[in-house]
Amino acid sequence: MKYMVFDVGGTDIKYSVMDESLYRYKENTIPTPQTNFKDFLTTLNNIYIPYKNEVAGIAISLPGFIDSEKGRCNGGGALLYNQRQDIGPQLESLCGCPVHLENDGKSAAMAELWKGSLKDCQNACVFLMGTGVGGGLIIDGKMVKGPHFTAGEFSFLFTESSQWEDMEFTMARQCSTTALLSFYKKYKELPEKTEINGKQFFEAFYSGDEAAKQALSVFCQKVAIQIYNLTALLDLEKIAIGGGISRQPILIEMIDHAVEEIYEKSPTRAFGVSLSRPKIVPCYFSSEANQVGALYSYMQAKSLLKD
Repeated sequence: MKYMVFDVGGTDIKYSVMDESLYRYKENTIPTPQTNFKDFLTTLNNIYIPYKNEVAGIAISLPGFIDSEKGRCNGGGALLYNQRQDIGPQLESLCGCPVHLENDGKSAAMAELWKGSLKDCQNACVFLMGTGVGGGLIIDGKMVKGPHFTAGEFSFLFTESSQWEDMEFTMARQCSTTALLSFYKKYKELPEKTEINGKQFFEAFYSGDEAAKQALSVFCQKVAIQIYNLTALLDLEKIAIGGGISRQPILIEMIDHAVEEIYEKSPTRAFGVSLSRPKIVPCYFSSEANQVGALYSYMQAKSLLKD
């Protein structure tokens, strides 16, 4: 059986025609509409139409506080026009097939718990770097959603208590791919409106660009501090790093090194307290984790899993 799978991000929509074995028959990426909800639904429907006779349903990973049972987005995340929209029912009506929604961070965590880097973990999480910071928490071997579907929303954690009213001091603005590129433009003294993507950044880094080296070092330190805080709170065994830039081995290496330094310098050691250090790993499914998890969530909801 084949399914249409969407990974909706704040910048791009990645989509695939995928089967239960995770084989992709078709895949592509288009820009995410930045206009309104109607345009968003129309875009998804236009992608679906050429494959409507091939697929049995639609699985969607997207940002926001997602009520999977009702197919409702209670909070729009990076796409504010989705807020309080019954996306699932409306898209079902438009496309004429079953539709299932799941939050992006939770999709990635479900994929990694199912067949990826977090398989058999008791307590672990995914840390997804993109337009914001997606997250998914595995506690006692199970996905945690919470009564308001906000568990694992790392983007909204503040990094500076003295800057409570400034969104610049949230993980979304300090620990995302967007943040990394912003740091680079700052150290490179480029105008903030300068367009640069992750691929271009790492090309600059590998070419020896000092501003890129400084930006990545500062970025990894900020991420490492939040990993320390999450682990102190939740006793995590593993942190799986995802998002497009997680394909860069140097990113995982530098985050791991920054985490090691934090643990070595932790003031709790003076009191004889040594917190367990989580293992830092890339998501097994890399930037495809959201799509795999969305399909897994769909199959789980429709009771289609064979194992």
